[in-house]
Amino acid sequence: MAKILIVDDEQINLDFFEVMLTKLGFEVVKASDGEEALELVQETEPDLIVLDNIMPRLSGWEVTRMLKHDPEYRDYSAIPIIMFSAMDDVKDKIEGFELGVEDYITKPFNFSEVLARIKAVLRNHELGQQVLNREERIALAVSMNDQLIGFVKTLRAPLERVGTGDDAAVAAVAREHARQTLERLDDLEQQISIYGQRVGQLRDRAITLDAIDERYQKHLQNLRDNADSIV
Repeated sequence: MAKILIVDDEQINLDFFEVMLTKLGFEVVKASDGEEALELVQETEPDLIVLDNIMPRLSGWEVTRMLKHDPEYRDYSAIPIIMFSAMDDVKDKIEGFELGVEDYITKPFNFSEVLARIKAVLRNHELGQQVLNREERIALAVSMNDQLIGFVKTLRAPLERVGTGDDAAVAAVAREHARQTLERLDDLEQQISIYGQRVGQLRDRAITLDAIDERYQKHLQNLRDNADSIV
């Protein structure tokens, strides 16, 4: 089950989430301020961070900014964050999304809603990882295909020159072996071509992270436009 880091300066909230989430099978790590949260992120590498916005020492905004954009924490920038806040202003929420927050919940909260959002964020994060892994596999397949094509071409060149010596008998045997090998290379080239086409089709059908980000940015712009129209 997923490991969740809960960050809140109110002990009652920390205890509540620890009890409720532990009962559901989650592993819970607790931090009472932003600085402790950054330390625990490095020590425990949680799957999700549930982060209060208003805290002493470092606010939730500052913690998010450091985790998502500070080179010191680049190894942890992919960890999803759910932000809690007593503020319900649309522009504050948009600012959080622009910083990299995956979801935003306004206090007071309903635990059933929080649990549903936790599961949704974890599920979306897993989907993103699957897309990333698929992109890496496709890139590897394309690279291997290119290397195979180069290897076949390297083999073909000297074989095509075989059998040009003075000894007719040796040359005849060499030509026959070269002919058979070239036939096998022709078949291999055909198989590589088919494989390359399939890789290309897979690449064209795959949902890329860039496409997901483009959709997200459009959605964020719609939220921003709606907020401006309200104001």
